Amino acid sequence: MIGQKNMGILLGFMLSASLIASSVTAAVMAGMNNRTQFQLLGSVCGDILEENPELEQTLLPVIKGIKNQAALAEDHNVLLDYGYRRSDFLKHTSGYAILPATAGFGAGALLFFTVFRYWRKKECMRIKELTEYLEKVDTGSLELLLPAKEDGFSQLQDEIYKTVTMLYQTREAAVKAKAGFAKNLSNIAHQLKTPITAISLSAQMMEEHPSRDYLAQIHKQLGRLTHLEEALLLLSRLDAGILPLKMEAVDVYTAVSLAADNLQEVFEAAGLSVDIPEMGEMKILADLDWTMEALMNLFKNCAEYTPPGGRIHCACSQNPLYTEIILWDEGKGFDKEDIPHLFERFYRGKNASGNGIGIGLSLAREIIARQNGPIRAVNLPGKGAAFEIRFYSH
Repeated sequence: MIGQKNMGILLGFMLSASLIASSVTAAVMAGMNNRTQFQLLGSVCGDILEENPELEQTLLPVIKGIKNQAALAEDHNVLLDYGYRRSDFLKHTSGYAILPATAGFGAGALLFFTVFRYWRKKECMRIKELTEYLEKVDTGSLELLLPAKEDGFSQLQDEIYKTVTMLYQTREAAVKAKAGFAKNLSNIAHQLKTPITAISLSAQMMEEHPSRDYLAQIHKQLGRLTHLEEALLLLSRLDAGILPLKMEAVDVYTAVSLAADNLQEVFEAAGLSVDIPEMGEMKILADLDWTMEALMNLFKNCAEYTPPGGRIHCACSQNPLYTEIILWDEGKGFDKEDIPHLFERFYRGKNASGNGIGIGLSLAREIIARQNGPIRAVNLPGKGAAFEIRFYSH
C-alpha cells in the first residue's frame, strides 16, 4: 500500500511535468507556425506585386480584410510596408493552438502544485511521527517497535530503531549489573559475617576459658577470610580484564596431575583418591598456572561431594577441533535445580557443606572462558556429578 502511494506521487509529478512540457512545446510550435505563414504570405505578395504592379490596388484590399491592429516594425517583409504584422494573422492561425497550450500549462502547474503540496504534507507527517516517537523514547512511555513503512524516511527510521534498541539493551544491562552488584555486596557481607562472628565468639571464650582449641578456631576463620579476600581480588581482576595469561603449549596430563598434587592433603584428609590415567602426548594452548587454579577448584568441588573412601576420576580426549577434560566424582550428582546456577557467584547448592564460599566454580568458569573454552556441569548415569571442559584449537 505504501509503495502504491509513492508510485502515485511519482506519476503525479511526471504527469504534471509532461503537461507543462507539452504546453510549452505547443506554444513554441504555434509561434513558429505563425512566423512561417507570415513570411510565406509576404513573399508571395511581394513576388506578385513585382511582376504585376498594377495588381496592387486589387491585392491589398483583400489582405487588408484580415487586418485588425496597427502595424509594428519587424523583419523586412512587404506586408510590413502596408502596415501588417504576424499578430494580425494570429487569431486565425494559432488561436486554436494557444488556447489548449495555455489550458494544458495551467492544468500541469495546478497538478504539480497539488502533488507537491501532498508530498510535503506527507513528509511533514513522517517527521512529526518520528519526532513524537523519540519524545516517547525519552519519557519511556512507548512500545519499542515502530510500524514498518517504505518511503524516503525508511533508512532513517531503521537507524533510529537500531539506536533505540541499543539504548534499551544498554539500560537493561546497566540495571542488571546494578542488581548483580547489590547482590554480590550482600553475599560478600554474608560471607564476611560468618568468620567474623566465629572469631568474635572464640575471642570471648578465650577470655573466659583460655584454650588452644579457640585459638585454632580463630586461625581457621582467619584462613577463610584470607581465602575470600584472594578469591574476590581474583574475580575483580577477571572482571576488569587485567588478569595476565601466558598462553603456551601445555601438556594436559601435567596440568591435571599438578592440580591434583596441590590438593593431596585435602584428599587424604577426606579419605579420597584420584584416578588420572596416562594420556600420551596431548597439548593445549593455555596458561599453566591459571589452568591449574581452575582445575583445583573443580577437584575441590568433586571432593566435597564424594563419600569417604571414594575416588575422583579424570578422562581426556582430543580431536582436531578441541581437547576435552572430564572430571567426575562418585557422589549423588547435582540436584537438577542447582545445575543452571552452579557457576553463579556465591551460589551454594542444596547439599553444599558449610566450609565453601560459593566462588570456586565461578572462578573456574571465568578462567577457562578467558582461554577460549566452555565448561559445563552434568550428571553422568551411575558416575555422579561431572565437569566437562573444552579447549578449542583455534
